[in-house]
Amino acid sequence: QLVESGGGLAQPGGSLRLSCVASNSIFKRNTIGWYRQAPGKQRELVASVDEVKRTNYADSVKGRFTVSRDDAKLSTYLQMDRLTPADTAVYYCNRMRDPLWPWGQGTQVTVSS
Repeated sequence: QLVESGGGLAQPGGSLRLSCVASNSIFKRNTIGWYRQAPGKQRELVASVDEVKRTNYADSVKGRFTVSRDDAKLSTYLQMDRLTPADTAVYYCNRMRDPLWPWGQGTQVTVSS
């Protein structure tokens, strides 16, 4: 089970920190991705962190978002800075290989003035 939290309303240029907690320790042996889905668009991968904490980012968020993980807490985090309206979406976490785990409910991020 994956539970995302931390979303909300932010102004352009603002920041939010998302959290995702897993319920199974197999989390520790997986590369974890943060995904987002905006209305009318397909779900896209925005950031990932592997088992040795190497990170990757989509070009659209590089330099603004920072992904991290705390395996002791079965958790991953997405620090989002310098937010823009284009970042408005529901954000999810999941592992990076098939079969994906069942999706959590996600957390809504809305960037608007």
